[in-house]
Amino acid sequence: MDEEILRQRGLKVTEARMKILEILSDQHAHLSADQIASMLEKSGFSSVSLATVYRVLTQFHEAGLIHKHQFEDGASVYELADDDHHDHIVCERCGKIEEFFDAKIEKSQERVARELGYALKGHTMVLYGICSLCAGKEDR
Repeated sequence: MDEEILRQRGLKVTEARMKILEILSDQHAHLSADQIASMLEKSGFSSVSLATVYRVLTQFHEAGLIHKHQFEDGASVYELADDDHHDHIVCERCGKIEEFFDAKIEKSQERVARELGYALKGHTMVLYGICSLCAGKEDR
């Protein structure tokens, strides 16, 4: 993403916004505001406060640049918005978040909505479980 995208969304181009956008683009992950602030500090942007990070993330979310998720642990995480729909599975132990897409699940959701008389506009699916790494730790 570049400066033009910020301008198109009505956002002023600032160094902090560009760096936060860069972090979200480079990481391809679901990051909390605290994680982003820590990455900013490690990359020499210690003058950007946590409050500024939250403010920028809110602006990005309102502008449709990012998605905000709040899973069962209550902490908000952010990821870049893209055109590809996906769902999430979250490890209840370590908090690892993975994305997945399943065409059969998507068709089933559309069928259910249709049968109930709904025109489906969107959905969010989050599965919770224990990842293989955490399950392996239990076996020891």
